[in-house]
Amino acid sequence: MLSFSLPKKIHLAGLTTVIVLAATAALSQNANTPARGRSVTQVRTEKLPDIKNKVLTAVVVNYPPGGASKAHHHDADVFAYVLSGEIRSQVEGEDAKIYHAGESVFEPPGEHHVISENASKTEPASMLVVFVANDGAELTTFDK
Repeated sequence: MLSFSLPKKIHLAGLTTVIVLAATAALSQNANTPARGRSVTQVRTEKLPDIKNKVLTAVVVNYPPGGASKAHHHDADVFAYVLSGEIRSQVEGEDAKIYHAGESVFEPPGEHHVISENASKTEPASMLVVFVANDGAELTTFDK
């Protein structure tokens, strides 16, 4: 079972506020998503004052119909929340799963993410991705 805990001094309300603000900014940017290719928009970065050398970064990933990311891994704890559409995701060694708007997933550091794509060939999809990483970490490294 995966578990992730933050020190008591980090207030859940504060973290929730960051996520809600990031999601709101993301939804307002969906109309400007390029017609082709995946786009990533950084919406927030904050050093976590109660966890030395840790940074929270929130991005929105917009996938056009049929859009996908190359296989990759993250040097961070990752929380992803589907804002719109359906996202097909798979980490190595597990079955692929489709996440619908309103669903979320947690991914620990270093897992090989072999599929991350829009499950639809006709509708766009977007997700809010929140990373908690060491300051200066490479958040996403794509396979060559």
